[in-house]
Amino acid sequence: MPDLTLSFMNPRLFDDVSFHPCVRFKRWESERILSFIPPDGNFRLMSYHIGSQNIVAIPIYVRHNISFREAGGGRLDITVGPKQTIGRTVESVIIEIPMPKAVLNCSLTPNQGKYSFDPVSKVLMWDIGRIDTAKLPSLRGTISLQSGAAAVESNPAINVQFTISQLAVSGLKVNRLDMYGEKYKPFKGVKYITKAGRFQIRM
Repeated sequence: MPDLTLSFMNPRLFDDVSFHPCVRFKRWESERILSFIPPDGNFRLMSYHIGSQNIVAIPIYVRHNISFREAGGGRLDITVGPKQTIGRTVESVIIEIPMPKAVLNCSLTPNQGKYSFDPVSKVLMWDIGRIDTAKLPSLRGTISLQSGAAAVESNPAINVQFTISQLAVSGLKVNRLDMYGEKYKPFKGVKYITKAGRFQIRM
């Protein structure tokens, strides 16, 4: 049965850590090394937050301009691009905007991906996919409002989803992984991936 130890280059980044029951907690407390016998199948070894004293660079930006006019319409202009991704590609990008109740429809033109607007839930969804840095994704067009509706006083928030392979925006890096108790030589590799959790842009 394999017995593993995993160490990190910068364990000081960790805050509010929780472990799988297989982890020997005393070893972590004293040496900041994860020592464990892995259970069968897939499992989550640990969960953590990055301490507030550590600055995490947001790897994506959204330039936005949404305006509503009382004369029955408005305009929307959104551009999305990567930021500080060290050359990594931003993928699976989805923009979601819950529109005000007064919005009837949206007539928009994306230069990348597809958009949809649900007139019942009033949610505008733009599925971009992979960001092409040679031609940044943009979505532009007009917004139709109910006639006689009250003026929209505040702009909606923008919810953003994305993934970036082989990049940990937290700055966390694995130092080494050692295995004991087995005679065979395993293949060892590290795969980093960044996924947006609850990432919201307020306008």
